Parts: sequence; structure tokens; C-alpha cells
Amino acid sequence: MSNLLDLSTTLFLRVNDFARATPWLHAPAVAYAKYGLVVFAALLLVGVWQRRSSGDRELAAAVWAGLGTLLAVAVNQPVASLVAERRPYAAHPGILVLVDRSTDWSFPSDHSVMAGAAAVGLLLVSRRLGAVAAVAALLMAAVRVYVGAHYPDDVVAGLALGAFVAGVGWLLVARPLTWLVHRGRALPVVDRVLAPAA
Repeated sequence: MSNLLDLSTTLFLRVNDFARATPWLHAPAVAYAKYGLVVFAALLLVGVWQRRSSGDRELAAAVWAGLGTLLAVAVNQPVASLVAERRPYAAHPGILVLVDRSTDWSFPSDHSVMAGAAAVGLLLVSRRLGAVAAVAALLMAAVRVYVGAHYPDDVVAGLALGAFVAGVGWLLVARPLTWLVHRGRALPVVDRVLAPAA
């Protein structure tokens, strides 16, 4: 375990040196590290929109993609508190940090948990959307290390935890959520919202 932590720290410091040498990358990396959540929110909404006139199970999967992402982030809170790993800038005060310093725990990364869950959730909806979300998730994990907010093991664990919650969660909720979607479609207001455009 200590060897893995040492490797993660070494990789982090190398990425941080790379960040110092690439100031031209700072602005886009910071923008995505801070506001990339909007990309995932948009992809999740597109998933629901695309499946609005599909079968109940397909629409339920699209709904679950969003719910599973929220659940994964909620599950991460006690995990992070239990591990209680300090942020890289707390242990290495001289590093380059491109984002505001946070007082919450570093492992696993909330952003990566969210990204991993959204990617797996969207793979259940559409291969194309899932592939786009997977690329976006890997990019989110990379930039969170680049900007100095997380160690590499923080983001890898985050992606894995998010993917696990979304994937296993769907296996558990697919049947009841499909039933709820079927029942919900019978409501006139829902039917009007989900009706395909003429």
C-alpha cells in the first residue's frame, strides 16, 4: 500500500512539474476542472431527451444515469471522511496549485466519482453518449491532478467508485425504476413533456 502511495505521489509531482512548464494549458485546464460538471449535466439531459419516446426500460436507464451520479457522489462523502487523506497542497506546500484550495478530503475525488458514474450511467443509455462521457471523465480526472487538487490515486479511485455505484445500482433498481417510469408516463403532465415533437 505504501508503495502505491509513493508511486502516486511521484506521479503527482511529475504532473505538477509538467503543469509549471505548460502555462498555455492553465486556462483551459482550470476552466474544465471547475466547470466541467456542466458538460456531464448536459450529457445526462441529452440522454433523457433521446430516450423520452423509447421503451420504459430505456427511459428508466436514462433517468438512472442522473440519479446514479447523485447517489455515487453521496456515497463518496462518508468514504472520503473515513480515509481522511489531505489534499496534495497540504502535504507539499511548494507545489503549483491552479484552483482555489479546498478544506475537504482528497481521496476519492468527488469530481472523478461524478464523472465515472455519469460515464457508466450513460453507457446504459447510448454507446455514443457513453463514449463521449468516458472521454470527458478521463479528461476530468487528468485535469484534477494537473491543477494540483488531487493525487492520481484519488482520481482513479473516484472513477472506479462512481462506475461501481452506477453499474451495480442499475442492476438493483432497473426493475422497480422501470415500473415507476411506466406508471409515471400515465400522468398527463408527464405524457405531454415526454411526447415527441410533431
